[in-house]
Amino acid sequence: MLKITPIPAFTDNYIWLLQDRGQSWVVDPGDPKAVTDALRDTALSGILITHHHLDHTGGLQQLRETYDCPVYGPATIEGITNPIADGDRFELMDCPVEVRAVPGHTLDHLALIIAEGDIQHLFCGDTLFAGGCGRLFEGTPEQMWDSLDGLAELPEDTLVYCAHEYTAANLNFAKVVEPDNQALQSRIGAVESVRARGRATLPSTIGVERETNPFLRCREEPVQAAAASQGLQDVYDPASVFRCLRQWKDNF
Repeated sequence: MLKITPIPAFTDNYIWLLQDRGQSWVVDPGDPKAVTDALRDTALSGILITHHHLDHTGGLQQLRETYDCPVYGPATIEGITNPIADGDRFELMDCPVEVRAVPGHTLDHLALIIAEGDIQHLFCGDTLFAGGCGRLFEGTPEQMWDSLDGLAELPEDTLVYCAHEYTAANLNFAKVVEPDNQALQSRIGAVESVRARGRATLPSTIGVERETNPFLRCREEPVQAAAASQGLQDVYDPASVFRCLRQWKDNF
């Protein structure tokens, strides 16, 4: 059975450690020391990269040199040994992996969906966050909305592993957008309890995100009304609602 463990790094990053069948892989290792400390005497079998930002790739070269392991990720990144792109499929520890392009945060951003029997594990980097989504550094709002909307179509029990502990702050914004969302209120209480114990709020699930994440709820009337009330621009379709929400959140 696939064991998935968050390795804290920097202020709020998570490097995900995947282990099974005597292998150990990491996703987005920005800090090489955090990885080697977590591995102890275990060898690193390989690295998965979602996008080019340094807090996700900063440990790539050192880890590759130390462990002589393959690195899967966008072809645009130096040090990638196995370039992957939208629609590619490969196997990892006997589990099929599907690659999806999810541009918006960056143009080269990929999401990785690992199927372990009936369980799907989504590694989405900085595209989808628990209760939120990434900032738009390179892509357009329309690209990001399409990326998020596609991820929202995954089965509701899909486990969501994003790369930052932003959940509490994201839900504070979501509460302003949808103050009457009872599922959101329950989630806020649960997150506060988890964080009080110093634990990670991840993984989330696609089902929870559909119910409580305003950036996946741009077709819902309360979210549309909240976006329109900001008067930032005309709101006439889900992509324009998303554009408004993202601009609102950027200045929240």
